[in-house]
Amino acid sequence: MSEPAQHASDPQGPDRRGPAMPSPGDLSGAFADLGTFLPLVVGMFAVVRLDPAGVLVGFGLFALATAAIYRRPVPVQPMKVVAAVVIAGGAGAADVAAAGLLLGLTLCLLVITGVVGRLARLIPQTVLTGIQLGVGLYLAWAGLKLGVAAPLVGGVALAVLLLLQRTRLQPLAALLVVIGAVVWGLVPAGTSLPALTPGLYLPDWQLPPAASWSVAATEVFVPQLVLTLTNAVLVTAALAAEYFPQDRSRITPNRLALSTGVLNLLLAPFGAFPMCHGAGGLVVQRRFGARTGWAPALFGITCLAMGLLLGPNALLLLGLLPMAAVGALLLVAGIDLALSKRLRRASPDRLVVIGLIGLTCVVTNVAVGALAGFLFEALRARWQRSRWTAD
Repeated sequence: MSEPAQHASDPQGPDRRGPAMPSPGDLSGAFADLGTFLPLVVGMFAVVRLDPAGVLVGFGLFALATAAIYRRPVPVQPMKVVAAVVIAGGAGAADVAAAGLLLGLTLCLLVITGVVGRLARLIPQTVLTGIQLGVGLYLAWAGLKLGVAAPLVGGVALAVLLLLQRTRLQPLAALLVVIGAVVWGLVPAGTSLPALTPGLYLPDWQLPPAASWSVAATEVFVPQLVLTLTNAVLVTAALAAEYFPQDRSRITPNRLALSTGVLNLLLAPFGAFPMCHGAGGLVVQRRFGARTGWAPALFGITCLAMGLLLGPNALLLLGLLPMAAVGALLLVAGIDLALSKRLRRASPDRLVVIGLIGLTCVVTNVAVGALAGFLFEALRARWQRSRWTAD
């Protein structure tokens, strides 16, 4: 699938600020990444007594800070390993706070000691491209599963998305699909909007006990750290450099790791869920028109308002969106991410390595795929040297 043309309002240099008002593409892209956000957040609320105000306010403040720092559609997503442990019943609210603090502190230390910068220089391009392929395939597969759960909604949403790509409404495609899906779910069944009780819901202070630090260190720390460093830092920085080359000096691995670390340290004690950036989210937002920091800012304002004004009632609104429609967004964006320029231009031997890494990421997870990628690339390099010696 071809990528949409760069929006005319793109800044031409790293120091120029974005437009004073959001473009239709930024408005659409702001909510295109709900496929990662909604299933994990709603799933966690269903099994654990997390504070909805703290979680939503945390996402809101993290996203607003991200918009101010990068002024591009750099995404904000829940940390997936932590979310998986929570949903599986292995961690509670105090454990979540400890995980956010521990991961935030570690990321800051890795930046200060120069480890993140060295990793960015040492990881081979084949490994980064393989991880990108794996994340794309994972997004597409996740979207397909969501769509199959309600094939009529998913199929119509996908058809509308593809049709709008060839019209003037293309920048608003994701937003129109999201709104249309909500209306679809309400009107035929004669359902009305849920009764809400607005108020002022402030986050609860959460200071983790010693036992929670132990849970965070043993159950989520290592796999989440590897996943964050690869997908949320290195691959996100590589994609941002490709999409916004004029901003290479601003959206770097060091800055992405540092913003993730500092913001988690600040927000985790107030009930925020551990958050990071993400390559998939960047692709999804850009694929549906986002070009400036207005995209994360709009998402942040929405989360902040829902958390402060609705608190627990916000869950009623989040449940209105049919996930099959979100699956269509993920499917389209996932295919775009998987079929990258680097993949299409790779030599046959590198293509094999990239494919193996991508497959490993899908079958296991991105962290394992990244580690396996070093082995695959080392074997490829050794095979090449043996060919040269034989010749």
